[in-house]
Amino acid sequence: MGNEWKGKLIKIDDYRYMIPKDYKPFMRVPGIILADEKLMEDIVKDQSPEQVANVASLPGILKYSLAMPDIHWGYGFPIGGVAAMKKKEGVISPGGVGYDINCGVRLIRTNLSKEDVLPKIRELVDELFDKIPAGVGSEGDLRVKGKELDEVLEKGAQWAVKQGYGWKEDLEHIEERGRLTYADPDKVSKKAKERGEYQLGTLGSGNHFLEIQVVSRVFEPEIADKLGIFSDQIVIMVHTGSRGLGHQVAEDYIRVMSNAMRKYGIEVPDKQLACAPFDSPEGQDYFSAMSCAANFAWANRQMITHWVREVFEKVFREGAESLGMRLIYDVAHNIAKLEKHDIDGKIEEVVVHRKGATRAFPAGHPDLTEDYKDIGQPVIIPGDMGRSSFLLIGLPKAMELSFGSTCHGAGRTQSRSKLLKSGLRASDIERELLEKGIIVKAASKASIVEEASEAYKNVVDVVNVVHNVEISKRVAQMKPLAVIKG
Repeated sequence: MGNEWKGKLIKIDDYRYMIPKDYKPFMRVPGIILADEKLMEDIVKDQSPEQVANVASLPGILKYSLAMPDIHWGYGFPIGGVAAMKKKEGVISPGGVGYDINCGVRLIRTNLSKEDVLPKIRELVDELFDKIPAGVGSEGDLRVKGKELDEVLEKGAQWAVKQGYGWKEDLEHIEERGRLTYADPDKVSKKAKERGEYQLGTLGSGNHFLEIQVVSRVFEPEIADKLGIFSDQIVIMVHTGSRGLGHQVAEDYIRVMSNAMRKYGIEVPDKQLACAPFDSPEGQDYFSAMSCAANFAWANRQMITHWVREVFEKVFREGAESLGMRLIYDVAHNIAKLEKHDIDGKIEEVVVHRKGATRAFPAGHPDLTEDYKDIGQPVIIPGDMGRSSFLLIGLPKAMELSFGSTCHGAGRTQSRSKLLKSGLRASDIERELLEKGIIVKAASKASIVEEASEAYKNVVDVVNVVHNVEISKRVAQMKPLAVIKG
């Protein structure tokens, strides 16, 4: 993370700040940052607002380059960045998706209360840790390769359910039903496929986690009831992505895009914004490969869900169905998608990049499952391991202000390397969390330090902004009881 940003910023209202189009000569549209004064003090401590301005230079960008309140420095695009491009004249950029393609989060409900689970919490943590591999380069016992891996890349969570990993109804509660149809396994390199062979059903490292949480507060009882959420309820949150396969897809296509820019005469202020026209062969190849990685991630989270259910069945000696272990929803927050949006009064198909941002479609949107048509899309926002997470729903204003998007998490304020040098000790963090009633089990001591609460903004502050700007609405707040980290 760099030095404090000193650029041009205009306050529009209590929750919107604009980087005007005349800030830099290359900007095609203004930049908009959704934040309050308190969050802006943190946001300008690195150069992520400059990245918002840089994204505004991309050919075909529509309306504005947008950043969510959890914005922080990223590769090319800021993390927390949203940008929509014209389908014909616009570009697609791997930097607008990120290295962990379809890093995302899902929430599984139960019929269990905190009282039911606390006596068995350590047993659950140990069983989950043994069942679901976590950590840098983590690999499971399952190996999927060749034609079978191609089927995973093509069909995503639908492949997993077909293989018996979960329930058919799960698919109705996953963004895109767990499959992007643009996927073409032939566009994924041999190296990327090799990296993914042993990684289905694994958490991986970094900020990825599996948490047992308790619903600590319900803001909207009627909506919560329709989602099967109640106070003091136990839920499970899973946060992971496309692992080494997705990382390799990003690496491969960043190189392709760097060459393509010379071919198409595209100039950008930051080489990390490497891109190609969406309709070009390079743009379409990346879109197909990215879709494969997204499908891999959905299959990955689906398999983890299956094993979570198996562990709860074993510990409680009761079936997952009678334990009420229904999937509430699964959302992607590193992805580029073709979606229909109102552009100057006309409905157009556009390429929406969400990098560290979550889709938040409102009630009545045609892309929503029938279960949620009347309330809006569930939005899952994880916080850090010492505080809380949130369940929200999308609102109509998201379609007007943010291309149907909202925030994705708390947002980092300190880099992992800085924390490792800070003198924080894993044993102290574990003890402090235990005093709060939170058990942590991680693959390494370093990952506990890297993911300390001090590394993040308070997710409450972030969620308050998206709630108050009315792009998504708070439904419930969850506190962690147990955290399994990569």
